[in-house]
Amino acid sequence: MLIFVATRTSLTKMAHRKAGGSTSYGRDSISKRLGVKIFGDQKVKTGNIIIRQRGTKWHPAENVKRGEDDTLFAMKDGTVKFITKKVRNFTGKLVFRSYVSVIPSDKPVVRKFKKTGAKKAGAKLRVNLKTRKPGKKKSSRRRPGGKVIVNSKTRKHLKS
Repeated sequence: MLIFVATRTSLTKMAHRKAGGSTSYGRDSISKRLGVKIFGDQKVKTGNIIIRQRGTKWHPAENVKRGEDDTLFAMKDGTVKFITKKVRNFTGKLVFRSYVSVIPSDKPVVRKFKKTGAKKAGAKLRVNLKTRKPGKKKSSRRRPGGKVIVNSKTRKHLKS
């Protein structure tokens, strides 16, 4: 009588890689660009956003309204003023609270923005080389043969 014994080889396999643990890194939220947009003693037009905030760090005063997301915006043309007052809290405690108000002006407000960075540099570059007046920059000062035109008055060091 023949007895046949079947041997079990490897039915369970070994892992080829160690299991990786989870990490708390790799996620970042987009910044919301909160903060003061128009500072004290600056001109403001009706509807301009003065402060973007979460919660009421600054409270609205005269001619300023609070939006749904606690944004403070101007209700009239004028100048922005920041003040702090001592106010009684809902618990009865005295606290300092910051307020933003707009002082109305008689004249219509015209806000002029300063040119900065590349805009400022670009304005300096676009100058007529002959007349020194702002305008379109002329093409490079070369003759058709490729020789550079040297102005003897302004570029003495290049004169040969």
